[in-house]
Amino acid sequence: MVIKIIISIVSILLFFAIIHVLLKFIKHKSLIPLVPFKYDFRRRRITFAKTLNLLSERNAKIIVETGTSREGLKNTKGDGGATIVFGKWAQQNDAKLYSVDISKASVLGSQEEIDKQGLNDVVSIILNDSIKFLSTFNEPIDLLYLDSYDYSRIDKEIQSKSQEHHLQEFKVIENKLHKNSIVLIDDCKLPGGGKGKLVVEYMVKKNWEILIDAYQILLIKKGSLP
Repeated sequence: MVIKIIISIVSILLFFAIIHVLLKFIKHKSLIPLVPFKYDFRRRRITFAKTLNLLSERNAKIIVETGTSREGLKNTKGDGGATIVFGKWAQQNDAKLYSVDISKASVLGSQEEIDKQGLNDVVSIILNDSIKFLSTFNEPIDLLYLDSYDYSRIDKEIQSKSQEHHLQEFKVIENKLHKNSIVLIDDCKLPGGGKGKLVVEYMVKKNWEILIDAYQILLIKKGSLP
């Protein structure tokens, strides 16, 4: 009798353990084969995956990112790890990524992962104010990824400053975008409208359309899809 009870308890525990593993597997959002399965991109997976497809379809060569991945791939669920994601894609597709950040600590952290991943041939990490950098950038841009000026869920002043900063980033580089350019904006589904509130409103008025409106917002020029 005791053995039967033990077997029943073990069976129940095993059942719940299997359910737990299955739920974790379902929630896990990877970008394999580009990035190993262990990295979970969760809420950014849908927009990252679509952006990568568009980059391939449009034979992209120049990617510009504002706000570099300070932790590399250590916190893909939280920060996204975009520098490494797009850097890996660039390396496989004869493209180039420029990632700019005003924080020396963030630049050093990102560069450490770039070195570790062997991406120095295609990724340049620049320590500078993003608007100053963009104002002197002279190449046509195929993907613009906006993710600078940390946002706040609570402080409305920081929210406004972050939103205005991203709008100014876009305005200063707008003339380097073309009919097949892709724009991806991070941290949008947040209180107060997120980083993309002002820039998305501006872009929609300038003949851009929203392709995906999720935690990140993905935009392309109207009429640029086949």
